[in-house]
Amino acid sequence: MTFRAIYGTIPLPECLERGKLPVPILTYHGVNILTNRYEENDHLGLAADLREINRLGYQIVSLSEIVDRHQGIVENMKSAKCLAITFDDGSWFDYHDLTHPTCGQQRSLFNILRDFQSEVGPEAQPGLHATSFVISSPGAREQLDRNGLIGRGWWGDDWWDAAQKSSLMSIQCHSWDRVHPDVETTAQADNIKGDFSLVASYADCDIQVRQAADYIASVVSGHRPDLFAYPYGQSSDYLAQCYFPEFSSRHGFRAAFSTDPRPLRRSDDIWRLPRFVFGRDWRSCSELDALLNRAFSAQ
Repeated sequence: MTFRAIYGTIPLPECLERGKLPVPILTYHGVNILTNRYEENDHLGLAADLREINRLGYQIVSLSEIVDRHQGIVENMKSAKCLAITFDDGSWFDYHDLTHPTCGQQRSLFNILRDFQSEVGPEAQPGLHATSFVISSPGAREQLDRNGLIGRGWWGDDWWDAAQKSSLMSIQCHSWDRVHPDVETTAQADNIKGDFSLVASYADCDIQVRQAADYIASVVSGHRPDLFAYPYGQSSDYLAQCYFPEFSSRHGFRAAFSTDPRPLRRSDDIWRLPRFVFGRDWRSCSELDALLNRAFSAQ
């Protein structure tokens, strides 16, 4: 049986304070475990990539800090190089070590970050952090667990509060139900599934965005998400150009992310910021090296 692949504050690094270098955002999916080979296991990919990123001298910083500085960086900074790490979907594989039915014991993405920090020391990557974009609806997650995983309750939200309170991970929003095909009834006017670009009315957007944020805030004490990742990287023009900017006082978000495969730049629309995806945009450490080299060399 295999899993279905679905998509303390620290000083800001020099590249975010002074430079307009492109900033790559790397995305992993904790449920993507097909084999115990790098290119087919996002956990093994993350573990290897962290070491490679550190070896190459890149600084890992939080996604929130990158958004903080998105509109205020100066051109032609060519020294320090920063990137951010994100996780999508928010299953238990993000936080809990679990035994995969065909691939055996898997270290969680969170514990991979902890292992890496212990290995290199906190001074090597003082900004080490990842953002987990979670699916909010308990009912949708229960159906995803039953229909897409193996029905062991591995899509719960029991870990969100602890993750948010850690220094290594924050909880942000990946919609209410992801309009996923495994969910019986979704917040899309015609119940069309698998295409988030069809979430295009105020009512549907308000459920997928504001209601989703309300639920996360009810679970994670003292925290309301303000970053959104579009499922499948897709957004309707209404959602990105109208709902997000015009109703910000209602939903409370300040940025949204696609999966457009390019580095973030100052000129990017704050409601359609780009990200790279493991397994699609790189499938080896050498391909990651090339991706980062292209990102930082293209001015």
